[in-house]
Amino acid sequence: MAANDAIADFHGLRARLQSIAYSMLGSVADAEDVVQDVWLRWHAAEHSTIHNLEAWLVTATTRTAIDRLRTLKARREHYVGMWLPEPVLGDTPDTPEQVNELASDVSIALLTLLERLSPEARAAFVLREVFDVGYPEIAAIIEKNEAAARQIVHRAKSQLRDGEPRYIVPPESHLRIVKRLAEAMAKGEFQILRALLAEDAQLIGDGGGHVLSFPQPLLGGQRIAQLFYASNLRFKSDLGIQLATINGELAILRYIGDLLESVQSFETDGEQVLSCLVQRNPEKLQGVASRLGVRLFTTT
Repeated sequence: MAANDAIADFHGLRARLQSIAYSMLGSVADAEDVVQDVWLRWHAAEHSTIHNLEAWLVTATTRTAIDRLRTLKARREHYVGMWLPEPVLGDTPDTPEQVNELASDVSIALLTLLERLSPEARAAFVLREVFDVGYPEIAAIIEKNEAAARQIVHRAKSQLRDGEPRYIVPPESHLRIVKRLAEAMAKGEFQILRALLAEDAQLIGDGGGHVLSFPQPLLGGQRIAQLFYASNLRFKSDLGIQLATINGELAILRYIGDLLESVQSFETDGEQVLSCLVQRNPEKLQGVASRLGVRLFTTT
């Protein structure tokens, strides 16, 4: 295979490899490192012995991500506060069809939930449930027989069941609720905020030890509404609310002046918000800020 053809073939699959690695790791930078490592291995490999390029690259990416996740899990045990994945900014959908297409992306909520799984179980689950890889291929990748691969996916589903969203929500309903929440945040409409938040809603914040955040989930729609409303009282006209697509779902970017302060993702039941996932860690917001061409608000 000519060098130029090899490069073109690899880059034709790069987005898929990046998505697999990111779904495994919840970090764009770590996913990029994994794909770069796979590229170096692919570049040095004897291409004539590789009969299925995509299978080879997916296998190499998944196995490298499993190894990287083992290291990251050890580090995350010492993480300051609660850990949330790095958000990825996408294009805001204009039509219902685009909303439905984006709904298949790996949401912040699912990535957070996947932290419960072992690296091998996460790989099997992600390949099957997110990327629709067949069980024979999964078995080969994780070096198990097919029956074992099926059992690993089954156990992963059982392990995640308690944390799964309680309702299957049409993307259009999620979009409507988040838009209304953004309006209420921007206007400081406490009663509407309270009505939009479920009685047992929770807020999880990630400051990474760099900015102030809650060490434990904030529980209760009343308390969360009061927190959102307090920001209006504190920052007044400096508070800015902007809608954006994050990991395939409509989310909220919150600004203080012209500085990005947080990315806020939400789970809903079609009528109210069940959970708020607030990313404030500047290290995890840098990618979004860079794409938007803005600076970060890092004052506690």
